[in-house]
This record gives sequence, structure tokens and C-alpha cells, in this order.
Amino acid sequence: MKRTALLATAASTLALATVLGTQAAATAAPVSAAPAAAPAAEQAAAVTKLTHSQATTRLRNAGVSWTSSGGCSNRNQSNCTSFEQVNLATIQGAETLKSASGCALTITGGTETGHASGTYSHWNGYKLDYSLSTCVNNYVTGNFTYIGTRSDGAAQYRSGAGNIYAKEGNHWDVLYYNCGGC
Repeated sequence: MKRTALLATAASTLALATVLGTQAAATAAPVSAAPAAAPAAEQAAAVTKLTHSQATTRLRNAGVSWTSSGGCSNRNQSNCTSFEQVNLATIQGAETLKSASGCALTITGGTETGHASGTYSHWNGYKLDYSLSTCVNNYVTGNFTYIGTRSDGAAQYRSGAGNIYAKEGNHWDVLYYNCGGC
């Protein structure tokens, strides 16, 4: 956004605050000072979080299944599979993988405790784990770019959208920066 347009927008917001009072203006949509083509790192701050119920509804409708070794969805138990506070783009990424690959997908890990920490972590809603299958393995390795191994030895592949698929011992650990072309 050009500086003059940004200043005009700020002036309009100020005028709105004067007319409506500060309480009403506080509920108006915020003005973004970031340019329209902000880098992905800056856009990552504005993510939409889902509840477990919202996520499972979307996954079920897309034909994606999930399993839990503990048969539970409590985010604070490591033997559960939870989607509480998962990013919308992460669930959309699973939907995209399902539709693009045509493979049966089973999620084995979501936002539950017990995964590695970090900004782009399971807990923060950026990652899902999928069961290994011949179909998913062939789709990832045949369509995405091999980018080397992680420090733990997991082979990594980058999708065209920039998401990272790491083949760990018994599952795919997938980092979704975005919805994968949804």
C-alpha cells in the first residue's frame, strides 16, 4: 500500500473514532501497515485457529481419518490425537493433500503435547503427522522436491507451495506454512 493511501486510511480511521467514539472504533477492522505482498513470515502471525470439533468436521468431510494410540483427543496427553488450536491452513493442507493425491490419509499426530517445541510446531498448530502408506510415499517423493535430510536423519521434501514433508521412522511429519494451494 502506498504511503499516501496508508495515511488516508489512517485519517479515515481517526475520523471514524471521532465520530463513533473510541469504543465503537475499537471494534472496527484494524488497518494493516504491512504491504499487500508481505513476506510469509509476517503473514504467519495472522492465523486462524480451529477447535477440535471444527477441525474434525472438516477432515471428516474431506475423507481424512485420524487415530489415537490412547483413543482420546485431550491436547494435554501425549497418547491422544488433538486438533485443538490447529491452524485452519494446516487442516486445509490436509484437505489439499487428500484431494491432490487421491490417497487414503490417516493423521496420527496433531496439536497434542509430546512433540518437539518451536514456533512452527505441532503445539502451535503448524504440523500434522500422517501414517506411512505406499500411496502417500509415492505421491510425496514423486511430486515434491527432495531438499536433504533433517538433523535427525529424516528425508525432507518441499511441496510446490513451500510446505515441508519429513519422512520419519513410521510417519510423515508435515509442516504447513500455508494451505498447499487450497
